[in-house]
Amino acid sequence: MSNNKLTVVDREGSTHDLEWEPDQTLMEALRDNDLPVLASCGGTASCATCHVFLEKDVFDTLGERSEDELELLAEAEGYRECGSRLSCQLGFNRDLNGVTVTLAPEE
Repeated sequence: MSNNKLTVVDREGSTHDLEWEPDQTLMEALRDNDLPVLASCGGTASCATCHVFLEKDVFDTLGERSEDELELLAEAEGYRECGSRLSCQLGFNRDLNGVTVTLAPEE
């Protein structure tokens, strides 16, 4: 299986090109590449410390956010109705190859 390429814009505006492996969530790809994603709940969608922004055209291709995810995001700093996701809730997806992800402000 091949990996996806991923570009991440960190909180200082620097970009990082990463590989996203098929067995990882987006949060794991970010964390495993030493990006400052706290992910304090370990990926159980019970915090918002892995909050990221996606471009609207990419966001629109993803499935609906769960009620729990939406509730956490709505209370998060910088929440965007069309763009905010918890990276722990995004599994590897070939359709996301080449996507750019921006880390949300730290809470």
